[in-house]
Amino acid sequence: MMQKRGPLQGVWNIMRFNWHFYIVSLAVSVFFMFLSTFLSTTFRYYIFVLGLLISLPSFVSLLISYYVYDLSGLYNLRWVDDFKTDEKSQIVNINAGFDETSMLLHDKFPTSDLTVLDFYDPAYHTEVSIKRAKKVYPPFPNTKAVTTDHLALADHSADRIFIIFAAHEIRNAQERLVFFRELKRIIKPAGQIIVTEHLRDVSNFLAYNIGFLHFFSKSDWLNTFRSAGLLIKKEKKCTPFISTFTLTKNGVTS
Repeated sequence: MMQKRGPLQGVWNIMRFNWHFYIVSLAVSVFFMFLSTFLSTTFRYYIFVLGLLISLPSFVSLLISYYVYDLSGLYNLRWVDDFKTDEKSQIVNINAGFDETSMLLHDKFPTSDLTVLDFYDPAYHTEVSIKRAKKVYPPFPNTKAVTTDHLALADHSADRIFIIFAAHEIRNAQERLVFFRELKRIIKPAGQIIVTEHLRDVSNFLAYNIGFLHFFSKSDWLNTFRSAGLLIKKEKKCTPFISTFTLTKNGVTS
């Protein structure tokens, strides 16, 4: 049975794993509002409004995150129905220390053989939010710790590989390229690699303000895929803020 997520689980995770951003935003906003009480009537209004505007991006980002992660049906995995698998298919799910999807994929494809890989390395992947998430979410049973340059699976062994909100944690372009070449190595000739990410685009800028810089642009992803010898079979928008790329080995179109 598909695992159910709790109400507000998505937006709550964002708040508790990134609470330092919201604390700073709130503190600055409150400071300006407090400062306005000491100013003349002429300036009081403008400083008070400035305080409100400082907190507005945080509020908007949480509102959109609530839509994306809690209301849109993203974690119902209906979009995964496009990737129907045969019985005993070899599915690989790769995360970067924070795994919300392996149990969902296990329930979605109960007859398939699911292997879960975690490439998180605190020496290279330094996001404090991941460290906090790892303390809250235990790894999926039998998750294998790997490195981005060695995924510890045999050549041509996977029918489907899922990388959901994980690949962007590989900040170094060369390391990211090596990682995708590893994906190409382990995927079967007719297999598919499914990459789901936010993009550094207008929609995500409006949603997350400067936080969109943590994502990569579509051109960055396309360059990585092409350099790794992978083709985009399909690109799909799960929401206006999330893109899923279906990749195949260069020369495979079915």
